[in-house]
Amino acid sequence: MTALERRSSVSLALIFALRMLGLFLVLPVFALEARKYPGGDDPALVGLAMGIYGLTQAVLQLPLGMASDRFGRKRVIVLGLLVFAGGSLLAALADSLTGLLVGRALQGAGAVSAAVTALLADQTRDEVRTKAMAMVGGSIGLMFAVALVAAPVLTAAFGLSGLFALTCLLALAGVAVMLWWVPPESGALRQAPRGRLAEVWAHPDLLRLNLGVFVLHTVQLSMWVAVPAMLVQAGLDKDHHWQVYLPAVVLSFVAMGGLFALERAGRLRGALLGSIGLVLAVQAGLWWLSASGATPTLWLLGPLLFLFFCGFNALEASQPSLVSRMAPAHVRGAALGSYNTLQSLGLFAGGALGGALVKWAGAPGLFATTAALTALWLVLTWPLRPVGRGRAH
Repeated sequence: MTALERRSSVSLALIFALRMLGLFLVLPVFALEARKYPGGDDPALVGLAMGIYGLTQAVLQLPLGMASDRFGRKRVIVLGLLVFAGGSLLAALADSLTGLLVGRALQGAGAVSAAVTALLADQTRDEVRTKAMAMVGGSIGLMFAVALVAAPVLTAAFGLSGLFALTCLLALAGVAVMLWWVPPESGALRQAPRGRLAEVWAHPDLLRLNLGVFVLHTVQLSMWVAVPAMLVQAGLDKDHHWQVYLPAVVLSFVAMGGLFALERAGRLRGALLGSIGLVLAVQAGLWWLSASGATPTLWLLGPLLFLFFCGFNALEASQPSLVSRMAPAHVRGAALGSYNTLQSLGLFAGGALGGALVKWAGAPGLFATTAALTALWLVLTWPLRPVGRGRAH
């Protein structure tokens, strides 16, 4: 990477990290803490307040991605971060579950993932794009691990309202990074011809990648409905689950070096398909473990989770990298907006599907379904075409 590419990658990864840390800190404790608010005795309303963030994200990712094509990435990102901060402040001041719900909805309206990813694509060359995307994905994974450790401690000290106040401050720190550290935008994008959304939706390989991120996040959230219970069955108290998650996440980042080597060798498509196969193998392994009737052990669950994070992190880096390469620059924001919309819908679908499957079919039914979805994804992605020599072969 050049010095400018490193600066762009690190600063934009930091913006993602600040925003996602605020989100992740709330997730492990929200369902329990929300019950203490007036209206918190309604489980359906608690679930809606928790999940509505993903719904508003899904609705606004595409419009804000398209707006970044037209009005500039940095303007849209700053606006989105301010909206996110406002939603966090509203949730921090809420005195009822309805107030929390409105605050969470406003948080989701700050849907800047597509614009941030598009700006990163604008400021990096194709040959280092996946590495830059991996820095963003790594920052998200690291914040997830940090949140698992820190959330119970911070909640005990400051309560849920304190977590939302901290989320607001983290978002404002992201605005400062955007204004004073992220390199300036190129003026060439604004002079490019205006693109049409049809250019994105008519591209078969972009549709394959959109399907991929939908399935990936549906599977990810679905499996986490059952995995915590399996860790408890293996003898690990819920307050210590981070002792499995954190090493699995950190070691999977180390394994990412293999992805970059494949990219340099011009085999990014092969890495993508191999990563899908790895996720499929993990789902099959979890199905076998849950269907066999044997008591899960940490010696089995730990390696399976490590392999899952290896596949997940590789896909989180390679798929948006491929989207940014396949989409013309003047519709890059729209393409990544579509991609992030399907990502948010996948999270929403995963929570709903996982809960329903565990209720009606148990963990074996859940993992059989996630394995089938991943197998279908692999089949549909197989015809993916290279985007140029040394890029996605």
